[in-house]
Amino acid sequence: MSAIDDLPPLREVIRQHALSARKSLGQNFLLDLNLTARIARAAGPLEDATVVEVGPGPGGLTRALLALGARHVIAVERDQRALPALEEIAHRYPGRLEVVCTDAQQFDPRPFLGSTRGKIVANLPYNIATQLLIGWLSLEPWPPWYDMMVLMFQREVAERIVARENDEAYGRLGVLANWRAETRILFDISPAAFVPQPQVTSSVVRLIPRSAPETCDRRALEQVAAAAFGQRRKMLRQSLKSLSVDPAKLAAAARVDPTRRAETIPISGFVAMARELTNIRQSN
Repeated sequence: MSAIDDLPPLREVIRQHALSARKSLGQNFLLDLNLTARIARAAGPLEDATVVEVGPGPGGLTRALLALGARHVIAVERDQRALPALEEIAHRYPGRLEVVCTDAQQFDPRPFLGSTRGKIVANLPYNIATQLLIGWLSLEPWPPWYDMMVLMFQREVAERIVARENDEAYGRLGVLANWRAETRILFDISPAAFVPQPQVTSSVVRLIPRSAPETCDRRALEQVAAAAFGQRRKMLRQSLKSLSVDPAKLAAAARVDPTRRAETIPISGFVAMARELTNIRQSN
């Protein structure tokens, strides 16, 4: 008997289905059902929710989401070896689990959602976690099809996501994430909770989309942040030259000294520079 349902313990599921984790797929299976339930609760309430889960593997988090009342879980799993284990969960929770065998980077859940907004809850494969997040934060139009993301990352990546100006981890990812969402690290998970054990601590991050981020063109914002942080030890008057506009004009729009460095500029400053970049390009 497991802690959340009457399905077999995850170690037994992995043994029965020969689900050895594959490094090529970024797999590290979280076997503690108390921890998977804690992640699921962080996305609550779930009773009327449709949840998109990426990389369910043997289904520990899937089971927690369903046991805690998720109305519908769309599990996106690329590894065909995991499908029989997920089908057993679908049988235990009839009509509530839909398994889609595809690459999450190519998956559009909107046809599955109808007129409702979903949640994204996942222990993301480490090797594509950042790319997936950037894709979800770059969706147009905004607000997106989800109203919350509860995601697991390596601790280093989690710190980059929540970082703001003057934080050591502040960079392009922090600018994009905090422009479009409210971000928070909820808790850490020890390497010992996983099979195989990663060499780093993991962190669970919650992102709630802002309904009305400060107005600017997302691509211009990404370009300004990329230029500024691409040479992060240099002053803005030097690092922004790669945009082929006068860095002084961009800095003036943000009301910052062009001798400052990228890590000292708040997100509102990057937004202002992105607006000015767009204005300059449109006037030329």
